Parts: sequence; C-alpha cells; structure tokens
Amino acid sequence: MPRTTPPDRLDRLVDVATRVFVEQGYRRTQMADVADALGVAKGTIYLYVESKEALFDLVVRAADAPRPLRLPGSLPLRTPKAGATLRYVRERLAAGGRLSTLTTALQRKRTADAGTELRGICEEIYAVLARNRHGIQLIDRSARDQPDLAALWFEGSRGGLVQLLAEYLRRRIDQRALRDVPDVEAAARLIVETLAFWAVHRHWDSHPQPIRDDVAQATAVSFVVNALGKDA
Repeated sequence: MPRTTPPDRLDRLVDVATRVFVEQGYRRTQMADVADALGVAKGTIYLYVESKEALFDLVVRAADAPRPLRLPGSLPLRTPKAGATLRYVRERLAAGGRLSTLTTALQRKRTADAGTELRGICEEIYAVLARNRHGIQLIDRSARDQPDLAALWFEGSRGGLVQLLAEYLRRRIDQRALRDVPDVEAAARLIVETLAFWAVHRHWDSHPQPIRDDVAQATAVSFVVNALGKDA
C-alpha cells in the first residue's frame, strides 16, 4: 500500500528542495543534501518522492503554487516519464509568458505616447517575472545541467522575449518615438535582464539590498522608460 500524507506536509520539502537545487544546480544536488537542509534522515525524503527526478518534477510544478500544496495522488510521488518535466515547463512557459501589452503594441502601427506604452510593456514583463520568480530561478539554474531544458529556456522563452522586444524597439525608434540606441537587440536584452534582476534574482542575492517590491519595480521600470522615452 502506498503511503498517504496530507498535501500541506509537502510545503517545507518543496521550499527547501527548491533552495538546494537553486544553490547547487540539478547535477550536484543529492537527496542527502535536501534531507540535511530539511533536518531529516534521507529515508524520510523517499516517503514523499521516489527519486531525485521525482523531487525535481515536484518542485518545478509547485515552485510558485499557492500554499498549502494540493497534489493529486498518493505518496511517494513516482518518477515522471521521460520528457514529462520538460513538457510541463514548455506548457507553463507558454501559458505564463503571454504578454498582451507587448503583443498589442506590436500590432499597433503608431502610438501617440511611446513612453507610456513602453512603461506598460515593462510593468507587464516585470509582473510576470515576479509572479513566477521561484520557478524562473529554479529553471535558470538547473538548465545549465540539462541541455534540453537549456534550449527551451535560454533560446526559446528568454530568447523569444528578447526578439519580440527588439522588434518593438526597432519600430518605435524608426518612427522616432523612442530614443535611438546602437543595437536594438542589445537594448532589449539589457531591459529584460534589468527587469529580471529586480523581479527575480535579487531575492537570491547573498548580500541583498533591503528594498520593497513595489519600489524595486517602480525604479527598474522608470530607469528603462527614462532612458528611451523622448518625453521622459
């Protein structure tokens, strides 16, 4: 008979395992590392998940989920089928990465206020990043050890956003609605990385600067708009 455990007892395991995977990467993380960080015997982890692959699949799916966790099925969670975790990440990125403000701006031939338009785009990107920050940090760190995940994340999701933003900048700069830059793709990457640092990566800084989330967002977005907006 498989063991059953109330789903909310998984919360701390997910939080601790996420931190260990982020700190060490997928390849270096061992089940014993998670057990030590959780303060339990290694065998206890296997009451919840069957393998390291199952643990990684669990934390990927639950990283930014509401607490307490509500997971289907009984424990321990079984090792996912080959490609199942990657398929979930692909679906999650597709569903969570829809940027309606940027899409609408690309469909709009011209705008009377490019600064306000750019602000809306940056605020939306920031909000999506912040809402998914645990999963993003987890995937960003673990992708280095998994080529398929790396291709999906670095070349597909992040690369796709940079390309869309670069196309937006190119059009508005050509229309003289935004300030010119030496290279629009470099500028787009700079914008994405700036927003990503303040929305996501600063939370894992070893020496964090104390700053409220709303202040961090307002500062990062204003920095971009003031740099490119002609009427900023």
